[in-house]
Amino acid sequence: MFRDRGWPTIVVFLAPALLLFCLVVLGPIVLAAYTSLFKWNGFGGLPTDFIGLDNYRRMLADEIFLGDLWRGFILVVLSLGVQLPIALALALLLNQKIRFRAVYRVMFFAPYVLSEVITAVLFTMVLSPEVGLANEVLRAVGMDNLAAEWLSDPDTVLYAVFVVITWKYFGFYMILFLAARQGIPAELIEAASVDGADSWRVFRHVTLPLLGPTIRIAIFLSIIGTIQLFDAVWVLTGGGPVNASETMAITMFQYGFRRFEVGYGTAISMAMFIISLVFALLYQRFVLRRDMEGAITVAKGRS
Repeated sequence: MFRDRGWPTIVVFLAPALLLFCLVVLGPIVLAAYTSLFKWNGFGGLPTDFIGLDNYRRMLADEIFLGDLWRGFILVVLSLGVQLPIALALALLLNQKIRFRAVYRVMFFAPYVLSEVITAVLFTMVLSPEVGLANEVLRAVGMDNLAAEWLSDPDTVLYAVFVVITWKYFGFYMILFLAARQGIPAELIEAASVDGADSWRVFRHVTLPLLGPTIRIAIFLSIIGTIQLFDAVWVLTGGGPVNASETMAITMFQYGFRRFEVGYGTAISMAMFIISLVFALLYQRFVLRRDMEGAITVAKGRS
């Protein structure tokens, strides 16, 4: 019956979803792009003081925004070089038959369930310079010289923020990698072992390539999450001290809702959107499409 009706039926079913998508996704994007071309404080209806691309020129010359890009790059490098490898190593470890592995899995995944605000409040106390757990542990083991004002020192605050983010999210990536590892047929591992491959060669030539699509998805999520980072950093440091932990999202918030420079704030939001969109399109074009073609090829081969 539906085939006979053709396009009218498709339009009827898709129209509500398309309308909702336009209202909550496309509409705000268009409005933000429009607002970014004006000097506007956010009051008095739609903006009227048109300044063209001046907000974008200001943004590209703004040391704070350029610093946001640099700090975001540092967090991305740390996430890809530290957070994801730790999550992968734990996933491979907890895939082994060890005692209480179910307890370990729950324990490592539990921080991800907490909200970013709760996590930030918790670590505000842990990293407190006077009575914080981190400094107390260092003093207890005779390493007083390593105790620091983690969240108020410009030299350490960004790395302290990274530790908090890692504690919060590495459990999610661990579960992601663990699920992918359990999807690898045991016969492949056994065949490689029978052929004389040691554990490292099995990991290098069998496990790691088969985990490739999941690793690439984790990289994508990690980078996009870093670009949008706000809640935890805002509660921990508010972007301070002296902008040392500020992100693009915090800069946007500061200008848009604290200084009432909504036009400039929306220009920063458009920059975040464009960076995320370009990265997502590149990922879809060069990574996701290849992974999907590989999955389809494997499925056809099995059938």
